[in-house]
Amino acid sequence: MFKVNEGTPDRAVRVLLGIALIALAITKDMTWAWIGIVPLLTGATGICPLYSVLGINTCGVKKG
Repeated sequence: MFKVNEGTPDRAVRVLLGIALIALAITKDMTWAWIGIVPLLTGATGICPLYSVLGINTCGVKKG
């Protein structure tokens, strides 16, 4: 359905940001910080639906 459109640095930043936000939600009881699930999942899968819509690709792999 979707193709990988995130490069390694992009994915790493997303995963770290997601983990940090989720940790903040757990430790400080900040409900809004659960939004960290989104960057965590997109970083883990390498697929960002918004990037697909906007035509952005940070993967670095040339299209065939």
